[in-house]
Amino acid sequence: MARAFGAVLPLNWFGDASSRQPSNSSVGNGSESTRPTWGPRSLDGLEGVAEAGAALALRALIAGAYLALCAVGLVGNLLVLVLVRSQQRRWHSLLNCFLLNLAATDLQFVLTLPFWAVDMVRDLSWPFGGAMCKVVLTLTVLNMCASGFFLSAMSVARYYAVARALRPRRPGTLWAVCVCSLLWATAVLATAPTALFATAASIGGERLCLLRFPDGGPDWLAFYHLQKITVAFVLPLVTLGTCSLLLLRFLRRQRVRWSSGVRHQRRSRVTRALACVLLVFVLCWLPNQALTFWGVLIQLNAVPWDCAYFLVQAYLFPVSICLAHSNSCLNPLLYCLLRRDFRQGLQELCSRAKHPADLRPGCPIDSRAPVRGSLIRPEPGEPHLSVRATRRPVSTKSDGADYASWYWNDDVKGQCLTGEAGPLAVGIT
Repeated sequence: MARAFGAVLPLNWFGDASSRQPSNSSVGNGSESTRPTWGPRSLDGLEGVAEAGAALALRALIAGAYLALCAVGLVGNLLVLVLVRSQQRRWHSLLNCFLLNLAATDLQFVLTLPFWAVDMVRDLSWPFGGAMCKVVLTLTVLNMCASGFFLSAMSVARYYAVARALRPRRPGTLWAVCVCSLLWATAVLATAPTALFATAASIGGERLCLLRFPDGGPDWLAFYHLQKITVAFVLPLVTLGTCSLLLLRFLRRQRVRWSSGVRHQRRSRVTRALACVLLVFVLCWLPNQALTFWGVLIQLNAVPWDCAYFLVQAYLFPVSICLAHSNSCLNPLLYCLLRRDFRQGLQELCSRAKHPADLRPGCPIDSRAPVRGSLIRPEPGEPHLSVRATRRPVSTKSDGADYASWYWNDDVKGQCLTGEAGPLAVGIT
């Protein structure tokens, strides 16, 4: 089975020469080289290296992890879609547009995990036919590319929102739609080789979902993985790191008094949030991409293929795949549920489910639980709500940490709306 994430097994572990596949085909829980062909394809048959019981337990554990990730990712990303949709009129709609697309690509990916769980339980034997192989494998790679692109776009938008928060004009919905369309088109283009070469073929008497490249040409498989590593991992990582460093440098250069404990605390929270985003991305993707790059070096004859590579692929690579898959479940937590306005929206949904008669349609916040910083306006007959609005003039000396904390929804008293005379802080008392 060819996958987006490398290979769980070296790809030609067949017991006899008649069952060996071409050197530009790939099977297993990924797609790696088929260069040396020795040993059985299945983990269960590799005597003295991988015991059958351990291999069976590993496959069952991985399949269960896929199903668990599918359930968690399905609930989390559906909540994100609902919450982002309810936030579309906020001033940070550009970020919400990227969040919406990130949740959409993560949602379509987690729907493919049950197929991979069945494939893993059956020891990489694909039972769903050639058409489903092409669809599921293409969607898997598409998510890998699109997710990295939208994470990068969110990082750039975050820096833009903080560094240029006081500019009179901010990117509107049309600009966000154009950027998202461009990112989707780029992701589809990067996924085209997978859609073209994905197929289900009978190898060694079993039906496998794999990538089969033309024979006799260049080392297609190695170039395919190099392209995937560069586009879906290296570029997003560089973008995330660069934007995070630029944002921190911007905050440090603001002309404010560092003795202010509140602003220093906000800077610390922004720093921790940026470090958390970067760390989660690296922890989820680096192990898988490093092992995939090891396979590329073997394919290019840069390093030898030995027993150590097999053991790593057989026992450590499945863990790296689960880590990579978990990124689609952690994205909702990192980018939505840790934000105050989204937590408030989630509380509102729960309140509406418990007390549907207490809330009128369209009311964005539960009136029985007043929360600072909402944008609600009191209706006639609601004396328990009052709106307090103060116009703050635009100042070039304003603290950029305030805007960063607004994005991350730290302890800020009020939301920010853009007016002709400056930001309008609205609070509910």
